[in-house]
Amino acid sequence: MQVILGVSNRHVHLTQDDYKTLFGDEPMNKVRDLRQPGQFASDKFVTIQNGDRQINHVRVLGPLRNYTQIEISKTDAYTLKVDPPIRTSGDLEGSSPITLIGPKGELHLDKGCILANRHIHISPEEVKKYHLEGVKKVKVKVDGPKGGILYNVHLKILEPSLLEMHIDTDEGNAFGVKTGDVLDIIEIERDE
Repeated sequence: MQVILGVSNRHVHLTQDDYKTLFGDEPMNKVRDLRQPGQFASDKFVTIQNGDRQINHVRVLGPLRNYTQIEISKTDAYTLKVDPPIRTSGDLEGSSPITLIGPKGELHLDKGCILANRHIHISPEEVKKYHLEGVKKVKVKVDGPKGGILYNVHLKILEPSLLEMHIDTDEGNAFGVKTGDVLDIIEIERDE
């Protein structure tokens, strides 16, 4: 079974209230659609900060969510001197505190910064089509001069979803892959 790859750069998801704190009444405009239905890159950017360390020009993704989350790479974590856990989107308990700075205000969050786990977006219909009922994780093979095996790739079953694997920029660079590459799922791990 094959899956299209999406390499995800650092980004921020915001709640309506947090968006208003950072951007006031400025509308969030779509720059381009992302592959996942309804998801888009917006024209809004923030600075993420920890103490005197910061990363500027971090894109806000839309639409607005019911939680605020900052997804960075391990390299970004070293830059910011934070130690975020590897988590599934939305699992923020115990995640790293961080500050967000926008043109209209700042947010000092006591949690919200994570390293996103490797995952594959897949719809319930695709789960049935590919006989993946009861599967939590898969292994994915990467070919090429920097090839290898990506372990612990979680299935993220959502409706609507298009079949797509997400890794961060550190992983993409380590394996020499880019968005749009096609990878092979080579092993599945079923629930006991």
